[in-house]
Amino acid sequence: MVRRLRHHHRAGGRRARARRRRRGDRARRRRDARARRLGRALPRLTAVLVREEIAEAGVRLLRDRGFEVDVDGDSDLAETIGRYEGIVIRSATKLTSDLIERGVRLKVIGRAGVGIDNVDVDAATRRGIVVANAPESTVVSAAEHTVGLLTALARNIPQAHAALKQGRWDRKKYGGIELADKTLGVLGFGRIGQQVPRRAAGLGMRVVAYDPFVAPERFRELGVERVESIDDVYAAAQFLTLHLPLTDETRRGVDA
Repeated sequence: MVRRLRHHHRAGGRRARARRRRRGDRARRRRDARARRLGRALPRLTAVLVREEIAEAGVRLLRDRGFEVDVDGDSDLAETIGRYEGIVIRSATKLTSDLIERGVRLKVIGRAGVGIDNVDVDAATRRGIVVANAPESTVVSAAEHTVGLLTALARNIPQAHAALKQGRWDRKKYGGIELADKTLGVLGFGRIGQQVPRRAAGLGMRVVAYDPFVAPERFRELGVERVESIDDVYAAAQFLTLHLPLTDETRRGVDA
């Protein structure tokens, strides 16, 4: 049932995108026809490509602001990117230096999300193209997902689920442990790292965190114990969560 529903959703999504493209094409043809009847050319609207699916409200907002918007995730991007002044992507689209060079009209790359590691920012900067992201867009979702994974880890939920699907219910084996009164270590106390302790506190957990770039007052405001080093987090924590950018300094920071 789940597979059928998901397949139907994807098929419906493709049909909806095709309908939007057709509506956009019809609107352009009507506009061009009006211009020809008047014997003049209308000014070209700023064209934006929405490469990956976003909320319909986002597409509507762009159109309401006067942009000509195409929602198209299927065409060859190398051939189409040159038509647009702006492009909106999520995480699946990789904008390499070659693609950016092909975007001869490109002025703005909008990342509907936080990370911009799928965009060659240096290549965009050389061209004077603005790269914009939405750093607050997934903060709550990521924090909630972190707590979900934490609960699954403590309670052996994946293992218990797999056993149950095989017709086994081993209550003693998969009982797990309580999170109450345990210590959660947080490495990286940025937007997401500050949201996780709020939720962990609701589970009765003690939280220690390390981030040399955040003022001590912020730790106190959130009721989080600030420690002086990563090693202090390791020493205190029974559970560990990382909310750090991947850099040369953070790579392989945890030896599992």
